[in-house]
Amino acid sequence: MNETFSKIKEKAKAAFGFLTHNETKKGARITYQVIWNLLLIFAITAILGGAFAGATGIGYFASLVKDEPLRSYENMQKEIYNYEETSKLYFAGDVYLGNVRTDLEREEVKLENVSPYLQDAVIATEDEYFYEHEGVVPKAILRALFQEVTNASTQSGGSTLTQQLIKNQILTNEVSFDRKAKEILLALRLENYFDKEEILEAYLNVSTFGRNAEGRNIAGVQAAAQGLFGVDAKDVSIPQAAFIAGMPQSPFGYTPFQQGGGLKDEESLQPGIDRMKVVLKRMYDDERITEKEYKEASEYNIVADFRKPKNDDAIEKYPYLTYEIQDRAKELLASILAEQDGYEEADLTGDLKNEYLILADRALRQNGYHVHSTIDKDIYEAWQKVVKDYPNYGPAKSATYVIDGEEKEVMEPVEVGGQLIENSTGKILSFVGGRGKGVSLNEDLNHATDTLRPNGSTMKPLLVYGPAFELGAAQPGSILPDVPLRLNPGSSDYWPKNYSFTYHGLVSARYALEQSYNVPAVKLYTDILSQNPAQYLEKMGITTLTEEDKTNRSAALGSLTNGVSVEENTNAFTTFANNGKFVDAYMIEKITDKEGNVIYEHETKEVEVFTPQTAYLTIDVMRGVINNGTATAVKNRLKFSADWAGKTGTGNNFEDAWFVASNPNVTAGLWSGYDTPKSLKASGSLSYSARNNYLWADLMNATYDVNPELMKPDKTFKRPDGIVSRSFCAISGLIPSQACSAAGLVDTDIFNAKYVPSRSDDSLGTGRIVHIGDRKYLALESTPAEFSEPGMVIDAAYIEKLFGIKANPSDLLPKRDKWAKVLVAADKMSENGKKPAAPNAQSSGNSITWGQHPENDVIGYRVYKDGKKVASIKAGDSLGYKGGSGEYHVTAVDIAGNESSPSSKVQVGNVKKEEKPKQEEKAKENKPKEEQTEQETEQETETDSKPEETPEEEKPQEETENPPAEEDQPDTSDEE
Repeated sequence: MNETFSKIKEKAKAAFGFLTHNETKKGARITYQVIWNLLLIFAITAILGGAFAGATGIGYFASLVKDEPLRSYENMQKEIYNYEETSKLYFAGDVYLGNVRTDLEREEVKLENVSPYLQDAVIATEDEYFYEHEGVVPKAILRALFQEVTNASTQSGGSTLTQQLIKNQILTNEVSFDRKAKEILLALRLENYFDKEEILEAYLNVSTFGRNAEGRNIAGVQAAAQGLFGVDAKDVSIPQAAFIAGMPQSPFGYTPFQQGGGLKDEESLQPGIDRMKVVLKRMYDDERITEKEYKEASEYNIVADFRKPKNDDAIEKYPYLTYEIQDRAKELLASILAEQDGYEEADLTGDLKNEYLILADRALRQNGYHVHSTIDKDIYEAWQKVVKDYPNYGPAKSATYVIDGEEKEVMEPVEVGGQLIENSTGKILSFVGGRGKGVSLNEDLNHATDTLRPNGSTMKPLLVYGPAFELGAAQPGSILPDVPLRLNPGSSDYWPKNYSFTYHGLVSARYALEQSYNVPAVKLYTDILSQNPAQYLEKMGITTLTEEDKTNRSAALGSLTNGVSVEENTNAFTTFANNGKFVDAYMIEKITDKEGNVIYEHETKEVEVFTPQTAYLTIDVMRGVINNGTATAVKNRLKFSADWAGKTGTGNNFEDAWFVASNPNVTAGLWSGYDTPKSLKASGSLSYSARNNYLWADLMNATYDVNPELMKPDKTFKRPDGIVSRSFCAISGLIPSQACSAAGLVDTDIFNAKYVPSRSDDSLGTGRIVHIGDRKYLALESTPAEFSEPGMVIDAAYIEKLFGIKANPSDLLPKRDKWAKVLVAADKMSENGKKPAAPNAQSSGNSITWGQHPENDVIGYRVYKDGKKVASIKAGDSLGYKGGSGEYHVTAVDIAGNESSPSSKVQVGNVKKEEKPKQEEKAKENKPKEEQTEQETEQETETDSKPEETPEEEKPQEETENPPAEEDQPDTSDEE
């Protein structure tokens, strides 16, 4: 009996245990919910039927959705997954730079990369029966309808994740029967097309989650996990998952961060923490976490997990670079979108271009593109540090700025813009946009790409010498006149002028460019102007030229209507390094969509501008700028050696300083100046040009530290075939004659073999010349030989015919040693027809001295001692004589040989007491020379023929072989 009772008891217990088992309870609950939902559907139909007389609920529902199109799977897929995703920017080599700044940051994530805790937390909180329903929960719909019919103060929408997804991605947040009916229909249709995992993944990427630690709005669980806790969505803990899942109900009420970034105060954090605990309770009730996990998570200090703001915003960290990449990406996307709509590049002007730029900007901020740039991260950061730390910009100067609608006087700093371009590809490896936050007054102005300024003498190789070499109008050894000329049509003034308002006569094209002389450049440009040299600038990517620029002779000196950017100027110089081919510089390597499909990829194209021979000749001449010319200090400041060729430049009134140079791998350009143009001159130990050039060198040194192979290639610029070395006469640039060789005026240089000199120089003859000061004149037949010397004489008419100019003959001769005995035949002095006045002599210690004669035809002076001539002094020499004690007088001699009356007699030294009798002295003077003793003859020769030595420091300093440059002050100088 007892055994029977025990069995019955065990069976009853088993039956009761089954009924109380969790799985049984859950199954019963599901069954109950299904039955309840069916009842509710019938109830909804009844309510709809009762709400509107003469219509059934189904009929009314149909009327509400009759205008809703029947959406295909492809259409719904596009709509559901068409959520904004933040685009990403990259340095070269796929190195992450940062996100494009948008109003809402989002990063797409696959469901498999979302923590199961986070998935469960969202489902338990937002849609407990997500995996059971077919897209709608009838009781929720009934509740919403009841609230609408009764005009309840609380209005709630569809509660399933599916309906929320439809509302966010396809419909609107409008509360109406019409929208609700469409939402129900589309939710049911979505569930029919997509599985639960696809719907959940879309929802997790769509939902908004308040702000991140930097105060920026975020959406999607990946952006939420990173923005709140600094972890990926797959790595969140249970309390972190619960906090994130609770936020969509009130994203900005529950977010822990303030609008400007940083953590809220303790009181403001509490709503979010309370909401997290509600989510945890729902997760526990739904048996998605254990009791132990629930308790531990509820007691967890989530505040400790909120991350601190960090300066990882691309615009904050790399402002110039971020904006530049975004702007270039928008330009490319605008062209792509326009092309997709059937437009061509030429059509994109005016309003149409603006329209597509707006569309491109929106696409860039919403479509999750990956924009890959050419910028080398390490080099770029090194450049920014150099610019920040450089101490020698020069002083800030007063300028007027409009601030908050009022004109105010501010101190404006010297600004800089620089760029580094890889020659062969056109890749922009680095740039300097300005001195940046805290220094620049125009922080948004990129001085490397947006600022247009006159490029000074850096224009000379681009517009003058390169084209002239190409056209055969000149070669490095061609002779050009650096003399006062009137090259400005319609003006009687001498123009152009050199830097120091001095001139240097006949110089080679090489020397003129090395020293940056202005007159030879404009003269050569004038000679080729009819052949449209501006066409070469356009081929080299200069886009800012006006029609006036193409004929304006001052363009040869960089004076353009609009100026050029640092990028275009630097890019143009790469043409010479690329054997005469122009490769357009670029910064965007490729753009991919969020699936990785390439929608844009740069293609390098070459434009033939110059022959390889012209390119090499120009490079070789520009080598001299660094080795011998206006940029010699750059070479000494570099910590490494390479084959550099470059050009300095100065804008009008010293308002711009430039330096651009190439090695076989890269070309680097740098500009400095004030945003409101003003002179860069300032007191101090460095000239404006040196300050700019030193910064250029520091940037190159920093680049070398990052990439030595790039900056110090194991190759030099290769000399192409067709380049030959030839000798030429330095007077004319023609084949040297015997007279030119005898005069020591033969130089050697390289030529394009097509344009070597073909005829001999015949400009020289022999003659005698006289010096008056630093000027030389042709001696007359009556000119005393003692005041003249043999020399070479140039035919002035020949020079005029050769160069097509009329110039003061004496201006044609360089003031350098090897030209000392060369004279232009037209340099003749006519004597004034009278005997010179007597000079005024006086004693000075043990010497006799006199002043420069006021009559300009006086070519020399004769010195007499005790009535006998003891010296002949040329007018250009030091005017004094030291010959021992005695009585002296001086006469002046003019170019015709006329001698003046003696000056007043001057006693030098003391007369000896024991003098020889006058009769003996007189006898000695009358004694034939051959009867004088050998000792007497030697003494007379030594004393009478040797002029007074001038102390070294009193001698006039001769101009050196490499005088200071005219437009560009040599970097070694401490003066402006």
